[in-house]
Amino acid sequence: MAQSSSLLKFSGHQHLRHRLVLSFLSGKPASLLRLLEKVTNGTIIEISYTGTSVLLKPGIISGGSVIHDCPLSRAVGYFIEPLIMLAPFCKKPLGLTLRGITTDDRDLSVDLVRTVTLPHLQLFGISDGLELRIKKRGAPPLGGGEVQFLCPVVKQVKTLNFVEPGKIKRIRGIAHAVRVSPQFSNRMIDASRSVLNRYIPDIYLYSDVYKGDDSGKSPGYALSLLAESTTGALHCAEAVSTPGGAPEDTALLASRALLAEIKRGGSVDRSHQVLVLLMMVLGSEDIGRCRMGEPSPRTIQFLRDARDFFGTSFKISPADPSDPSSTELIFSCFGTGYINTNRSVA
Repeated sequence: MAQSSSLLKFSGHQHLRHRLVLSFLSGKPASLLRLLEKVTNGTIIEISYTGTSVLLKPGIISGGSVIHDCPLSRAVGYFIEPLIMLAPFCKKPLGLTLRGITTDDRDLSVDLVRTVTLPHLQLFGISDGLELRIKKRGAPPLGGGEVQFLCPVVKQVKTLNFVEPGKIKRIRGIAHAVRVSPQFSNRMIDASRSVLNRYIPDIYLYSDVYKGDDSGKSPGYALSLLAESTTGALHCAEAVSTPGGAPEDTALLASRALLAEIKRGGSVDRSHQVLVLLMMVLGSEDIGRCRMGEPSPRTIQFLRDARDFFGTSFKISPADPSDPSSTELIFSCFGTGYINTNRSVA
């Protein structure tokens, strides 16, 4: 990365979403692709003649009612993740409708966004009016799903102190099937229970079958699982159907992935490390602390980008120095005291 005046320049596409989010929140221009134009006002985007670079000068995060048709190359989760990071800092409460694929094997499904991602926002005092409604489901390749995301605006987020992961006390899950036999959901539930019942008795897996127009344009099924601890820590995993595969195989894959995620430890799972760390950076001017498992490559890059945009560095220390085999870490930082100025001028 090279820095000239206040312009930050990056290359590569892998960490596009969180760099765009950081650009809008910090107000610093970034040389990246366009994604979040619809929820902002006054954003200037200059595209090069070759189409290989874009200059983004962020405007006000306006919010309001927005409808967007997502391309079928990525699921709705790809687009809603960065918007969840921006939505609390809009000028007006965001009412976002997204249409497209609701579950695939690359991005978070709308089920996990609703049951895991949004509760993480509640850790920072963002709760009243926070909701994700699944109107229609859409499986790849043709999609046809529709979700509605509602988020209130806040003036400032709270400081987080979450260092006790606790013990797993319950497991919940959603098995959904569209344009296939409803028995596929039941078969996934039975197969998942055959693995998870060995560890904990409090398991409830819900069968969610959509019919008619609400089931989208393509057949498919998936299983989304989440484990909750005694202190409120959430770990999640999911698996989606594959051509020629059996529902039992999908369920076993999701169940084993959940167990692997729990084994990594921490108070936040790998899928939500970036969201929690961002909110810690934006928190009030106090020390925030959170216990996490081994950071993913995406998390490591986010820490570097957060330092470039906000000048915030994290102190990372072993959670249990007496146990050399433990990979859990304590992330701590001094919040920037970010104030939602968009809200104050509303």
